[in-house]
Amino acid sequence: MTLHLTDIWPIQDPSRYKLHFARHNRVEQPLDVFVRSRKEWQGWQEFRPRSNQFNRPYSFSVIDFYPEPDVWLFGGVWEVLKRLPDSYVVSLSEHGRDFIGRLKLRSPYRQRATRVNFERRIGEFTVCEILREEFSGIDFPGPDWIDIDFGELEALVSNDRPDWRGALENARGVYLITDTQTGRLYVGAAYGDGGVWSRWREYCNTGHGGNVELRKLLENRNPDYCRKHFRFALLESHSARTSDDTIIERESHWKRILQSRGNLGFNAN
Repeated sequence: MTLHLTDIWPIQDPSRYKLHFARHNRVEQPLDVFVRSRKEWQGWQEFRPRSNQFNRPYSFSVIDFYPEPDVWLFGGVWEVLKRLPDSYVVSLSEHGRDFIGRLKLRSPYRQRATRVNFERRIGEFTVCEILREEFSGIDFPGPDWIDIDFGELEALVSNDRPDWRGALENARGVYLITDTQTGRLYVGAAYGDGGVWSRWREYCNTGHGGNVELRKLLENRNPDYCRKHFRFALLESHSARTSDDTIIERESHWKRILQSRGNLGFNAN
């Protein structure tokens, strides 16, 4: 049985709403922003392009749930209080507040416009599921299947996801950072207190994790460079009992295999 949005939420007068399809803005995914910081997510509602696209009293925001095609996560109903020349002043409405971050909708919308009249599209939304709790990041896939970008990692660390933290703070290992802009690689090792989780948390705080070559890369670049181009993977995962020497030896092995020293990578030794 197909359940439509209007079956569970009889929205009065959709013509009073603009529908906001929040999608990747060439820097980061709105889903990562939503999970990482609700203040930053509100900033996506406050952004005003040259045209007055939020020209109705309310906006109904949905977020591209990129792990699943054609699925959108409800991000709130926002009341537009003021329309300034370069921004909007908005306030989160009580309408549908319990659905925020929980209601997953399906829509085949693929058009370029991100702010459209709600009444034209409301009938297309079907209900995928209603999560028991607000979405707080992707589930831990197991150490052999980690392949996440910087924004995803930030969101997981910001929410201190217990499944990710529990698995990675008790793991030592060798990891890979790929700069998708240049193709250069960095192979790193995590063998101190807090394991891989602690080491990756440093990258969220600094962007470079203290690595000399990554620090040089980021010096003269936009601060969003990490979010646009860095991806993280775990090459090897070992127990907390594994010796430092073993982890360092395995790190050297992967540096040699992936040729991450010199011009092809960011490893200086």
